[in-house]
Amino acid sequence: MKRWQYAVGVVGGIAAMAGPALAQDTIQIDGSSTVYPITEAMAEEFQLAGGGKYRVTVGISGTGGGFKKFCRGETHISDASRPIKESERAACAEAGIEFIELPVALDALTVMVNPGNDWVDHLTVDELKKVWEPGAQGVVDNWSQVREGFPDRPLTLYGPGVDSGTYDYFTEAVVGEEGASRGDFTASEDDNVLVQGVASDPNALGFFGLAYYVENQDKLKAVPIQPPAGGDPIAPSVDAARDGSYQPLSRPIFIYVSKQAADEMEAVQQFVEFYLDPKNAEVLVEEVGYVPLPTEAYELALRNFRERHIGTAFAGGSQVGVAVQDLLQAERVN
Repeated sequence: MKRWQYAVGVVGGIAAMAGPALAQDTIQIDGSSTVYPITEAMAEEFQLAGGGKYRVTVGISGTGGGFKKFCRGETHISDASRPIKESERAACAEAGIEFIELPVALDALTVMVNPGNDWVDHLTVDELKKVWEPGAQGVVDNWSQVREGFPDRPLTLYGPGVDSGTYDYFTEAVVGEEGASRGDFTASEDDNVLVQGVASDPNALGFFGLAYYVENQDKLKAVPIQPPAGGDPIAPSVDAARDGSYQPLSRPIFIYVSKQAADEMEAVQQFVEFYLDPKNAEVLVEEVGYVPLPTEAYELALRNFRERHIGTAFAGGSQVGVAVQDLLQAERVN
């Protein structure tokens, strides 16, 4: 078991007990379960490298839940699997919270079935929409309704909760509207709960970040997705996310840093510098199952952090189809 997985119970538990006080030597982080494995790995290595000088606590409340805490001034850094929404920016502005947006990796959002599923060798985006759109609730409840030739078996669904950036992105990319989906599925902000659900249910279909599949691929079966433009189905992988072929389910993921915390706390300054150092990022991001950005992207993000470039380079909310080149351009002009 990798160190970041173990810390769901340890670091997350510490965060839950830490309370609202923001000590100068303690960095408080919350937000996306997708970004959690990266941030937790960074936190552990940073604390080891610092000889215990600083303490980092990392929680999981989903991207939306993390932004709520961040914009109330309860955390210093917010993990996010989508760009910040306009409503979240307004909440931060009202509270006087200025933020620095920093992309940290690419994710190949992964569609899963149980390994006992021997009838699905791929799915199309249209088939995923047929399953997940709001009108499917109480209507599409059998695998035979997904595609002709699929067996007469109940269809059970697992997905992130509505505070999750992964939920936001999936609904935007598949259904065409962020937050629009059926409601009769097993939901959790903790992707480990979804892993266990799909792994134990032969009729399951679910989705979550690539790292949770990589860590549990002996218990899960990833489903290749046929691109909307046609062609051969593409399986989720580091390479497919990096080269942009895994569409529309590849996406950048982020951390958001409080400018005030970066200005006033040596711990935050040092941690973000450590996080964005290409020597650390390129190794740890891939170690936990995500796609490292090019060295240039980390260098640009580090420049933006040091120069305290506040605000977002994106329109707000889920941005479908953002490739590495788009990220580089956004960081150059930020």
